[in-house]
Amino acid sequence: MAKNRKLGRKTDHRLAMLKCQTTDLFLHGKIVTTEARAKEVKAIADSLIALAVKEKDNYDMVDVKVVKAKLDGNGNKVTELVKSKNGNEFLKVVKTETTEKRQKDRPSRLNARRKMMKNLNKVKDSEGKNVDIPSKLFNVIAPKYADRVGGYTRIVKAGPRRGDSAEVAILELL
Repeated sequence: MAKNRKLGRKTDHRLAMLKCQTTDLFLHGKIVTTEARAKEVKAIADSLIALAVKEKDNYDMVDVKVVKAKLDGNGNKVTELVKSKNGNEFLKVVKTETTEKRQKDRPSRLNARRKMMKNLNKVKDSEGKNVDIPSKLFNVIAPKYADRVGGYTRIVKAGPRRGDSAEVAILELL
């Protein structure tokens, strides 16, 4: 007896499809798909949210030394004229050192982040910047569900699809 649904796909294609749909669910809050796929994605999403809720406060705040280029009023880098040993002159960017407080994951939270990354795809937003879905899970989604024991997602049946009469369902975060 199979542990999960095969969904009419080969293993690698099925796993890739489920990763994409799970990522889209966390990115957009809801997805529209077939009922069988929704049930599979629901199991994956609920386990990832439970993992995020368990590890959401498991980090330390550390001071990190940051070296950045000094910027002028227009946002351009400030440069100074420097003379090298052999007499050549060139422009050197002026840098400033500061310390910032940053979160450092403890080992169990780092392991949880890696488990999440195994089940999620890397995503870029409309401007081309990377979106960190595991951080969104820890910082936005997990605090919302901190007092819940389970049942983080909901499947709403939407009726048959027009082309092939497959049962369509809407999977959404509560």
